[in-house]
Amino acid sequence: MNFPETLKYTKDHEWVKIEGDQALIGITEFAQGELGDIVYVDISTEGETLEKDAVFGTVEAVKTVSDLFLPLSGKIIEVNKELDSNPELVNSDPYVKGWMIKTSIQNKSEIDTLLTAAQYKELIGH
Repeated sequence: MNFPETLKYTKDHEWVKIEGDQALIGITEFAQGELGDIVYVDISTEGETLEKDAVFGTVEAVKTVSDLFLPLSGKIIEVNKELDSNPELVNSDPYVKGWMIKTSIQNKSEIDTLLTAAQYKELIGH
């Protein structure tokens, strides 16, 4: 299983790629594997400013629907429109083509609350 060292992670199985004062966010390879085949990604919070841990959308798999939690407070500035017609990108390429949102980072100190790849692997028992 792949957990890029350059990313940060959450206990809720989101990954975060810090890019200056913005963050790219998606769900981890572990999370998509647990969910199974993803059939729909619903994110209707574009343009909204949300607090850390707020629900920013949902991901629907064949057997379940799961909330998506914002790892860092900020404004959702872009949603990956490619997922509207190709939600399976979250399964096939969770860290590149399967990204979900881009946000501004409102409070950089929150980055310190995120997990490293090693900490995340320990959390999920890998």
